[in-house]
Amino acid sequence: MSRLWIAMLLASSLAVTAPLRAQSAKPKSKAQSTANTPGVTTITSFDKDHTVIGWLEIIPFESKIFHNTRMLRVLVPANYFSPHNVHRSYPVLYLQDGQNLFDEATSPKGEWHVDETVEHLVGGFKIPPMFVVGIDNAGDARSSEYLPYPDPLNDKDGAADEKNLQGKEYARFLTTEVMPFIEKRYRIARGAMNTGLGGSSYGGDVALYTELEYPGVFGYVLVESPELWIGKNQLLKDAQSAKQLPRKIYIGIGTAEASEPTRSTEIVNQVRDLEAILVKKGMGASRLRVAIEEGGQRDEAAWSRRLPDALLFLYGQ
Repeated sequence: MSRLWIAMLLASSLAVTAPLRAQSAKPKSKAQSTANTPGVTTITSFDKDHTVIGWLEIIPFESKIFHNTRMLRVLVPANYFSPHNVHRSYPVLYLQDGQNLFDEATSPKGEWHVDETVEHLVGGFKIPPMFVVGIDNAGDARSSEYLPYPDPLNDKDGAADEKNLQGKEYARFLTTEVMPFIEKRYRIARGAMNTGLGGSSYGGDVALYTELEYPGVFGYVLVESPELWIGKNQLLKDAQSAKQLPRKIYIGIGTAEASEPTRSTEIVNQVRDLEAILVKKGMGASRLRVAIEEGGQRDEAAWSRRLPDALLFLYGQ
């Protein structure tokens, strides 16, 4: 579907729903009206300086846990504001590195094209309409904020020093700050069957850690290019001891993740180790998919290529 056609659909939708909002002195609930909120920026298909498809709200979010402010980038489902959907709630997928998901303007190394992929799959009735919430990383503090365990192979950003790491606090930030905020602001369907979590690289590590640390919260997990060697393979040990696993897990990895072919092979083998653990715990082909892309590198281009397959496996209907 072209950007022009999507823009026309948005215009039509807003033309129908704007009078309805104007007629009401008060919205029925905060979750049903996101317009005119202080500090919130909206980017749509109309904005030529961006590559966003659909309706993306960018919300400054202050964390009491980290004592900082970051952006939440919320891809709102098409027709969310339609009066026909006023009582409808939607599933949600939380993804890390929000800057890199939707817009080339904020992702210098390329974006995941989440908005285009979701629009295409929802428009084809292949996955249900859903919210996607991109949580911005902390910039220079990304490694320390995402890592629950030290990375002995990374001598930058304090990643190898356990006392600098905040990944365990990040899991708490996700579940006790971000999720309640989103659920209050929007019409979000509750429960693990309606809640997904994902990320790539260290973002994939913290997504996997969070799911294992908070069992029963997330039903769908998307992990791209995980560093499973952190903490002396602690994530593998966490998976081994898990008492409860999500409904579905998708894991993506490339065969050229590192500059050295031998190291790339080791990375893939660790993903296979995780796969073996999960299969032994009862996750068969209908619940677990491990995609090993020949020649795939550790970058946004690879994660974008694999995203349609990931969403179809996790959410396909």
